Order: sequence, then structure tokens, then C-alpha cells
Amino acid sequence: MRADETPDSKLKRNFVVAIDGPAGAGKSTIARHLARHFGLLNLETGAMYRAFALKALRLDVPLDDPGALERVAAETEIKLEPGEDENRVLLDGEDVTGQIRNQTVTDAASRVSVFPPIRAAMVKRQQEMGAQGGVVMEGRDIGTVVFPNAEVKIFLDAAPEVRGMRRYDQIGQSGHPSAKPVPPPEEVIRDLRARDERDRNRADSPLRPAPDAFLLDSTNLSLEEAVQAAEDTVEAWLAKQGHTASDR
Repeated sequence: MRADETPDSKLKRNFVVAIDGPAGAGKSTIARHLARHFGLLNLETGAMYRAFALKALRLDVPLDDPGALERVAAETEIKLEPGEDENRVLLDGEDVTGQIRNQTVTDAASRVSVFPPIRAAMVKRQQEMGAQGGVVMEGRDIGTVVFPNAEVKIFLDAAPEVRGMRRYDQIGQSGHPSAKPVPPPEEVIRDLRARDERDRNRADSPLRPAPDAFLLDSTNLSLEEAVQAAEDTVEAWLAKQGHTASDR
């Protein structure tokens, strides 16, 4: 909450900002900025899928067995709690924030997320978390499935090669002592293309922009320019509602 805000004014921010897009597009960075700037809660839905995938890996559940995965989902509790820089991710009460960012878990999350029962379970929880509004929620089907009536929808994209290099740099900067050696850029880009293929062509809730989403292609934009474009989009919607800068 910014210094010029009061708890009461923050609670009045009951609109929903939905940010969708493929892996490596910068959704998390932009969502964090918008949440801080507009006094909203940042809910990263991808972290929920990663937490579930972590549990499946721990239990040695086959990632291609939807029945087994559905049984695990029925016995799994995932919560997101606001943190200073990112959400704390709680899996059955355990803080797994630092354990869900490695490539093994990321790849597993992409595989389990294609199954309708898993998506249905996660969507239900996401809708519960954002039911009161006042949130920035980012993922791959927020504006089309989770919150189709979100007040502001942004579809963030970039060329696969650009997103792949961003992901390569992100992996290299993770610094986690147990992390695997950083794969070469061409392997990261190849894996990202494969994930795009799964996300865009799955039968349930495929990755696609909502008809009324603002399309933000950051291929030729700096991070600062992409963040500013997203901020301007929210500001434009607020202005249409009759809000001024002093209201925020």
C-alpha cells in the first residue's frame, strides 16, 4: 500500500485485472507492478499449478494419469498469501515458495495442467480467491475462463525466441544451489515452443486472448515500456469509470 493510501481506500479497489499469455512473456513482472501501483492483491495462478505438480512429483504420481492426479487434487490444499516481492505459496500448510521455480516442477506443471479435472479444481480455487475483486490475476485462461467478466483484460505475448532468451536469463539468475546446470538457449527455446504447443492446443481452456482483451506484444519493447503499456491500459479503464489520479 502506498503512503498516500488508507486501508479503506484500498478496499474500494474491487475491480479485477486479468493478465494472460504464454510462458516467458513477463506476466509475473507486470502483475506485481500493477498490484503495487494500484493497491491490488497479486494472485499468480501459475504458482498453484506448480505447487500441485510438486506434490505429484513427491508422490511419484504419473503425470499422464488424469485419474490419479484428480485423486491427489481432491486431497490437496493450496493457498497464496501476499509477500513483499512475491506470493507465499502454501502446499498443505507447507511453504513451498522456494521449491516450485525449478525447471523440473515448471515442466511438470505444464503437463498436469492439460487435464480438465485439474484445471477445474484450480479454477474453482482461483475464483474463490478473487471473488471479492481487488486483484491482479495472471495465468493462461484468466480472461477467458476464470474471470471472463474481468474489468481489465491484458493478453501479453512476444516472439518465442525473445521469450526463450528471457527465460534463459531467468534460469541463469535463479542462483538456487540445487538447480540443474543451465541448459543452452536453443534448448530453452525448444522447450518453450513445446509448452506453447500444449497450452494453445489443449482441449480444455486453450491459451488464447479473450475477444475484449488488450493485446500487448512486448517483442520489441523493453521491460519498462511493457510495464508502462500495461499500466496505461488500467489507467484508461479507470478514467472511463470517472476516476482521477487523486482517487488512486
